[in-house]
Amino acid sequence: MSTESPDTMNDSVTDDWAQALEEQAVASSGSSAHDSAPAFDDSRATPAPAPASGNPMQDIQMVLDIPVQLTVELGRTKVPIKYILQLAQGSIVELDALAGEPMDVLINGYLIAQGEVVVVNDKFGIRLTDIVTPSERMRRVSKS
Repeated sequence: MSTESPDTMNDSVTDDWAQALEEQAVASSGSSAHDSAPAFDDSRATPAPAPASGNPMQDIQMVLDIPVQLTVELGRTKVPIKYILQLAQGSIVELDALAGEPMDVLINGYLIAQGEVVVVNDKFGIRLTDIVTPSERMRRVSKS
């Protein structure tokens, strides 16, 4: 468990990005005027392909620190706005999930696993019980 505060962790991430941008600037400063065009053209909204490096481990290291949003979903429901406006402290909202059903684990809104709620050291967690296969994830992404 990390003892860093959120501010310290944000500073660390910012420093890492600053260092990476500085290394990129140094690497591109030795290129010709033709090569110094931006790798991303806003008018096309598609990034230029990254140059292939000889070390696949270095490539994977570049993506390991990218933050993603992990969400555990208890259930869902649809209600009219007038019901939302009537909610008060102590109100109960009925969800479509049954007690004891596995919880959905989503990464950036895409289902990647299911699990059960656990309590460890007075904190809630989730024990993964089923991982969605890569082929199933691709099938679900192509549907939406």
